[in-house]
Amino acid sequence: MIHRSIPTPSFSQFSLGPLTIHMYALCILLGIIAALLLGSARWSRAGGITSELFDLAIYVIPSGIIGGRLYHVITTPESYFGRNGHFLNAFKIWEGGMGIWGAVGVGALVTYLYFRHSKRSLTFPVAADVLAPGIVLAQAIGRWGNWFNHELFGSPTKLPWGLEIPVADRPVGYENVTTFHPAFLYESLWCLGVCFALLYLSRARLLKPGSLFLFYIALYCVGRIWIEALRIDPAHHIFGLRLNVWVALLCGALASAALIRRERDGREKVRH
Repeated sequence: MIHRSIPTPSFSQFSLGPLTIHMYALCILLGIIAALLLGSARWSRAGGITSELFDLAIYVIPSGIIGGRLYHVITTPESYFGRNGHFLNAFKIWEGGMGIWGAVGVGALVTYLYFRHSKRSLTFPVAADVLAPGIVLAQAIGRWGNWFNHELFGSPTKLPWGLEIPVADRPVGYENVTTFHPAFLYESLWCLGVCFALLYLSRARLLKPGSLFLFYIALYCVGRIWIEALRIDPAHHIFGLRLNVWVALLCGALASAALIRRERDGREKVRH
């Protein structure tokens, strides 16, 4: 008999001797490994010294995790500093709560500073383009951590791929609803599509250096807007829209404007 919905895992962690492995953290780790593997191959192909990528990773990976967590804590302070929260919970990353905006923003800043203060085999714009497909691939893998934590789901649905959510994890008012849109899956698939699009554009050399990273931001934001709009979990709203929708709109618009300007200026230089 064919299962007509997606079940949620009955576990979110397992033990290896004295160690407790949290699936959310494991998915993030697997995403980082995938990004490094893809990034190192592209770094070398672009003419860079591979060891530089791993030197950079020492700074970018922890700063990205910190940035992602800070964004989440700042935008949902009541969970950590409110009457029912505790500030020590802010350090429990394995329980979920990573803002991609903070992770990419802080990671990009650290990468820029890394290139600014010493000469490297690649320029910052080229390096950003090299890393972009790996970053969004890591996002695609990391989103599966939300599946194990029974989070990042959307409105109710009776579609065959509806996600089963246990009663204890359903939002108030939806206690009698069994299946919901698997927003985590939608975003994972969208990120995979963005990754393939970036790899194609990179191979075809259709964009000037630095533009591929901007295209990644713009394209990811398009998907994030409609996926975010599906979600029904509690969130801060501004003029009726979730905060993350506004952030996606702003980041997408800025990235698109910068991309158009960069490509236009590049064509004008070629004409002259």
